[in-house]
Amino acid sequence: MCLGIPAQIKEIIDVDNQVAMVNLSGVSRAVNIACVLSDVCQAHDLINQWVLVHVGFALSVVDEEEAHKTLKILDEIGELSATVEEMNQGEK
Repeated sequence: MCLGIPAQIKEIIDVDNQVAMVNLSGVSRAVNIACVLSDVCQAHDLINQWVLVHVGFALSVVDEEEAHKTLKILDEIGELSATVEEMNQGEK
């Protein structure tokens, strides 16, 4: 199953290449933020915002309440722990 997982942008690590560090349940991962940038939204405006992440790309911005609801549901069905484990394995 392909899911966009909510994660919070913690820092911008490469403005030119549009890369940010996100946090998902204590796991940090670099993601491309090109899809969520626009003329009115610069990279640093995204710090602490929640985004849906899929295969290393932030696809859309979501509000914090929706992010927490989604994470809760994913945790209940077991998808969150599997995703976090996959992210951890990718770091090795």
